[in-house]
Amino acid sequence: MARFVFDTGMIVGYVRGAGFTQYVDKKYQPLEPPNVSVISAVSKGEILSLAIQFGWGSQKKQTLQEILAKLPTVDIRRTQILERYAEIDAYSQGKNPNKPLPGSPRNMGKNDIWIVATASVLGAKLITIDKDFDHLNGIYLDVVFIDQSLTAADA
Repeated sequence: MARFVFDTGMIVGYVRGAGFTQYVDKKYQPLEPPNVSVISAVSKGEILSLAIQFGWGSQKKQTLQEILAKLPTVDIRRTQILERYAEIDAYSQGKNPNKPLPGSPRNMGKNDIWIVATASVLGAKLITIDKDFDHLNGIYLDVVFIDQSLTAADA
């Protein structure tokens, strides 16, 4: 069994029917038992906002609702997630005295920190199309970077 947290960009890809989502489904089977996939409450808020901003019509909104129905939402108010957020934010800025950051500080979006803190606390792999998490890979969690040019044939 594997645990996964989907980043917001992955959900956008699923709504749009992007080829890289077929690659993810074939290679990792994140939506197939016994695997468990979730999203952070932050990603849910982001994707609902993006649906408005992108002017998604009824078909894409329906697809979004179907995807969200398959992905339980994790509340970020859990003490462990709050504490991990603080730790990862300080680490990324090179100011965590318990874990020095090799190299220069990384400015991460605050929503991204919530998403990665959620995955880290759950012991889940973060599936993302975003390279902003690379400096956390193998330290706070496992990051599965998905190249958007991949298709099911590549799996």
